[in-house]
Amino acid sequence: MDLIQGILKRQVTSNSSPSVQYVIFDKDHIIGNYNFGLADIKNNITASVSTTYHAFSVTKTFTALAVLQLAEQGKTDIDQPFKKYLPDFPYGDEITIRQVLAHSAGIPNGIPLSWIHLSCDHKSFDYKWFYHKLFLAHDSTDFKPDEKFAYSNLGYILLGELIESISGMSYEEYIIENIVKKLGLDENSIAFKMKDMSGHAKGYHKIMSFSNLILGFFIKKSKYMDKPEGWWRPFKPFYVNGPAYGGLLGTPYAFVKYVQEILKPASSLISANSKKLLFKENLVKGNKPTGMCLSWFSGQLNGNRYYTHAGGGGGYYCEIRIYPDKGIGSVIFFNRSGMSDERFLDKVDYVYFDSLKS
Repeated sequence: MDLIQGILKRQVTSNSSPSVQYVIFDKDHIIGNYNFGLADIKNNITASVSTTYHAFSVTKTFTALAVLQLAEQGKTDIDQPFKKYLPDFPYGDEITIRQVLAHSAGIPNGIPLSWIHLSCDHKSFDYKWFYHKLFLAHDSTDFKPDEKFAYSNLGYILLGELIESISGMSYEEYIIENIVKKLGLDENSIAFKMKDMSGHAKGYHKIMSFSNLILGFFIKKSKYMDKPEGWWRPFKPFYVNGPAYGGLLGTPYAFVKYVQEILKPASSLISANSKKLLFKENLVKGNKPTGMCLSWFSGQLNGNRYYTHAGGGGGYYCEIRIYPDKGIGSVIFFNRSGMSDERFLDKVDYVYFDSLKS
């Protein structure tokens, strides 16, 4: 782990992130872990194993898992039209649930960076009105189903609505009852709303960066951000406007527990057949591979097949990953903005797998 620790420590010492937490593990044990840096620069609070972070789009993997759980129960069929189960589905009669899960339905995306609200406004925030405005602004598909792959947060908002319609529970309640509690986790370690934000890492954006220059075009900085702290400007505590596409907050170790359970041959979360379905790469027109399964991206590192998902936005960035042939998983969390799928785990996981050859 010395080489890996060196890579990660430089992320903090070079002012690339205020903190970083990394864990590599198998289905039962932690192989190696590393946490370094500050959860709160101003108050000099060190990031610890109990520090929580925004997970953003990693939440989509929970959403997809929930849909497959409902399919296992015979309550839905992912190859049936979405509209069969959600009559208010706004994009026609042909699009299937599978196509929405695999981002091949043609549903547009919008600019999710601005889809946040302050924690002080959380009780009064009207999700339904927000969704209504979003779908009015994006009222038609960008291409025909399975014509190509194009990532869509709007599609996962609709999957959250689907889960609510079929289960009779709120999306958040369903995930807590059917995934979080099955993992033996409580809502202090992973949830959609933290009871006490004092244990949550502040999210930071680097002041001297190109992205900081354009950030003001997407959000009102004076409303959503506090005064600078050294190299960084912190976000005020906030929540994402759509729980199903990016609403989870949690400790890195809560996500370790989640990935470990998926790694197990007999998972309490999903059957072996549904797991195969979850990790089957989607093909589009002309049998073109997309690199996308049902919410999980696929890839290879040092000859090892993996499935992964990143979560990024204002103030936070993370990745979770599974190497099914090796029975290994990894997670990494930062409290700095991440605006793209960086595949940062390639850098550190490569060192681990390379060490196995020596």
